[in-house]
Amino acid sequence: MKKLATIIFLCFLIFPSVAQTQDHQKLIDLDLGWEKALLESDVDFLSNLLAVDFVWVHNHASLIDGREAVVAKAKRIQSGQANDTRGRVSRDQKVVVLGNTAVVSGYTVVDRGPSPVTYHFMRTYVKEKGKYKLLANHTMAIPDEELKGK
Repeated sequence: MKKLATIIFLCFLIFPSVAQTQDHQKLIDLDLGWEKALLESDVDFLSNLLAVDFVWVHNHASLIDGREAVVAKAKRIQSGQANDTRGRVSRDQKVVVLGNTAVVSGYTVVDRGPSPVTYHFMRTYVKEKGKYKLLANHTMAIPDEELKGK
């Protein structure tokens, strides 16, 4: 009987951490999909990922976009509007999950020429009906002189 109780106790310890690790990787993959969708102006991906009340606070709050603005920009680019973004590469992602809310943070290097800009980002995802939606995104450009060691 003690063995059974020990096994049950260990299962309660192990299974939540396995599920959380799976969610962590799922969120990193989803976040990489966000970057790819921005680069490729993937309207369908963006429409499905962004929560209705999505908000994106850009560098120093110089621009604040909602879901409609992000999707509309992707549609304009798909229709022929010029897009100077040549690359988006994320690194050093960290994931924190609390209940149905997850925060993914890290760095993204965005190449629009003449030289790439490194941004720190923090994105908030909320799980609805078993699927994560991007609710909020905050990006902040890091000055070149502060990049040393990052």
